[in-house]
Amino acid sequence: MDLIERRPEGLYCPAGDFWIDPMRAVPRALVTHGHSDHAARGMGAYLCTTGTLPVIRHRLGKITAEAMAYGERRQIGAVTVSFHPAGHVPGSAQIRVERGGEVWVAAGDYKVEGDALCEAFEPVPCDTFLTETTFGLPIFTWAPEAEVLTAMRDWWAGNAAEGVTSVVLAYSFGKAQRILAGLAGLDLPGPLACHPTVEAVTEVLRAAGYALPATGEVSPGALVIATPQGMASDWALSLGLHRVAAASGWMALAARRKGVDRAFVLSDHADFPGLNAAVEATGAGRVICLHGYREAFALWLRGRGYEAEAW
Repeated sequence: MDLIERRPEGLYCPAGDFWIDPMRAVPRALVTHGHSDHAARGMGAYLCTTGTLPVIRHRLGKITAEAMAYGERRQIGAVTVSFHPAGHVPGSAQIRVERGGEVWVAAGDYKVEGDALCEAFEPVPCDTFLTETTFGLPIFTWAPEAEVLTAMRDWWAGNAAEGVTSVVLAYSFGKAQRILAGLAGLDLPGPLACHPTVEAVTEVLRAAGYALPATGEVSPGALVIATPQGMASDWALSLGLHRVAAASGWMALAARRKGVDRAFVLSDHADFPGLNAAVEATGAGRVICLHGYREAFALWLRGRGYEAEAW
């Protein structure tokens, strides 16, 4: 019997009687990180990392949840589980599941390039590796983060010189704070600010001990981190003269750049080389591909000698 199975609710471990990142209500969920497509409402109980717990409490409200430190081991039923850094967003984890010497790792979302904010990805040796393949095609190859952030700072500086506010669209949790932390290490042309939704999550992470720069009120020449939803609200009227950029891995596709003045290819997911490096580093003989370009990446891996399939 496989240690982890695919079920309608999500990934299920029969020997431990728990689900990993389920999207339907289940009695017990182990959660890799705090994004809504991995930490959904309605679970009987949640188990996650200490870095993820404040985020899911903020997002989900009153829940039954507990946390484990990275590397801590816990017996659940007939398996031993532990959480290991995934490098995706603060607190994100790969979940290691072991029984009788057999090891599976459910990676959740991850990236192998480090950043100024979240815990760096750590390869976890295993027999079977469940990998995301959001960007599992060779066209997705990221430039170094430092290069992207420098270009963002320079774009901002040009706007600020004209008295124009710069707006960068980003996810309210993870990407937004990564940009703030990364820009803080550069010579900045003006103040930083956030949409209230972004600021609320930023405060949660500050309280959890993550180092983030000060953010203030929106003003001409500032750089503002906002969400697309925020830009569609009355709040956007406070921006005055402004230009809008988007920061996402999907900005690698020209078709995704409509409606923005500038596109920055910056992803919290591994690119194609990163996916390959992660798979190789695990030493796994079997790889299960999830999300995105899973069929194409599984085919690619089979051509390289792996036992690979798409779920």
